[in-house]
Amino acid sequence: MNNTDIFKKVKEKAQQWLHGTYDEETKKQVHHLLENDEQGLVEAFYQNLEFGTGGLRGIMGVGTNRMNIYTVAMATQGLCNYIKKQFTNTDIKVAVAYDSRNNSKLFAETTANVFSANGIKVYLFDELRPTPELSFAIRHFGCKSGVVVTASHNPKEYNGYKTYWNDGGQIIAPHDKNIIEEVQKITSPDEVKMIGNKDLIEIIGDEFDTIYLAKIKELSLSPEIIQRHKDLKIVYTPLHGTGVKLVPEILKLYGFTNIITVPEQMISDGNFPTVKSPNPEVSAALAMAIAKANETGADLVMATDPDADRVGIAVRNNKGEFILLNGNQTGAVLFNYIVSKWSENGKLQGKEFIVKTIVTTELLVDIANKYKIEYYDVLTGFKYIADIILQNEGKKQFICGGEESYGYLAGDFVRDKDAIIACALIAEMAAVAKDKRKSVFELLLDIYVEYGFYKEYLVNVEKHGKSGAEEIQKMMNDYRNNPPVEIMGSKVVRIADYQLRKEFDKVKETEKNIDLPKSNVLQFFLEDGTKISIRPSGTEPKIKFYFGLKENLASRDHYEQIKNKLDSKFEKLIHTLNLK
Repeated sequence: MNNTDIFKKVKEKAQQWLHGTYDEETKKQVHHLLENDEQGLVEAFYQNLEFGTGGLRGIMGVGTNRMNIYTVAMATQGLCNYIKKQFTNTDIKVAVAYDSRNNSKLFAETTANVFSANGIKVYLFDELRPTPELSFAIRHFGCKSGVVVTASHNPKEYNGYKTYWNDGGQIIAPHDKNIIEEVQKITSPDEVKMIGNKDLIEIIGDEFDTIYLAKIKELSLSPEIIQRHKDLKIVYTPLHGTGVKLVPEILKLYGFTNIITVPEQMISDGNFPTVKSPNPEVSAALAMAIAKANETGADLVMATDPDADRVGIAVRNNKGEFILLNGNQTGAVLFNYIVSKWSENGKLQGKEFIVKTIVTTELLVDIANKYKIEYYDVLTGFKYIADIILQNEGKKQFICGGEESYGYLAGDFVRDKDAIIACALIAEMAAVAKDKRKSVFELLLDIYVEYGFYKEYLVNVEKHGKSGAEEIQKMMNDYRNNPPVEIMGSKVVRIADYQLRKEFDKVKETEKNIDLPKSNVLQFFLEDGTKISIRPSGTEPKIKFYFGLKENLASRDHYEQIKNKLDSKFEKLIHTLNLK
């Protein structure tokens, strides 16, 4: 199809939005695009916004390729149709929440109206709430599904729609593909039941927060130590998002009395005016919080993303300077604290387990092995961690789970990453460190001394357009069909191919099956402890290379020396692999 044909098709689709059930403001904006903005018109209508395996995500605006009340309503109608097919002869309940983004409340109310118009009972939060509280609500109220309106840490122009199932986890196979099929059957707002039934919509608010926070309070492992260090200075920022209320509340409930916030960022604002990106993985997002921490002499900095399911932290190093811990480092100190306290408190009975994703640090495996705790590796995505918890329900005890992208969970009453829980336990861990006259940074160094200095790196190689996608696929094919025998003088001793679902031991010359869903991911394990994971992004035009390096650390004093050695090795690796 040439450009002329594409534009003709786009104009025909846009013309349909000038008639029928669309509101007058929408028609006005479509008319403006038709008359004044050819490129904008094409972007808005050249395709339908795709309902993927997790739901919707896209730029807000009019058009079939945009997040608006009509694309949200059509997606919800498809979801309703699937839920009603799955749960016949039963009263169906769902929960709906939303974050601080522009239009999130409107999209959540639209979603609730469509659910209720289809005869489904809806628990709708009265104000913005963290994504993990939506997961908790699904389980608490016995819902069959749930939706949270959020685009996580995407730029302000975006919004999204995450779908959950009755276990409180995000949808996985077979429901993901089946829901997509039902959503694709809805081709017009005329096929959507839009007029809500107010009798089926129940608004939930502060009283439910109290229930949720009480469950998180039960996770505390060292309340007596918090009492000794309740004045620990903690700087917290929600980055204009949904953690604004519940993170300070849970810290107070745990017993902390010296919580310092960043006033400019405590304002819930979908334009995220004080940050370029509301992403706690980005150092600039924590700049104001670190400045406040230096000003007040604080011990710990924590920042949550807009929907408060992920947390980034900054701690003081041995020079007293604040440094950001990456997701693997935070996971290591947090997991080590939780697991060691379970052991110390006599809670380990031999049936406990932890879960991590395959691209997350192997240091977590070493910690699990020390305490004789079972561990699971899953594909990237917290929904797979939730599925492992579900599979083991009633048989084994989940302790904690996490992923390198700053998402963590303890306890099993939530089935998604939870920054409210993580903030509480990270603060508790910092208090325990202080009780031992250590910093969190020194806890990390002690872990490195005991298990080895693990350092992780991520390289994104962007390849745009059709040719870029083909180049990415060729790179994966080359690595898969002609895997390296050695890299920088270190033998490749093991290869995991998640598309073939096979793991190859190159030393023993054996292979075994990988009991995980098929995924286009390759991993190379080297004799010197290096792990290299390669996977194309599912949402962006890039291929990701995850590097996990390891060296022995004789003592804390050798930290800088070994860090520099690992950094140098990493630079040589990416040069060897032609990634720079």
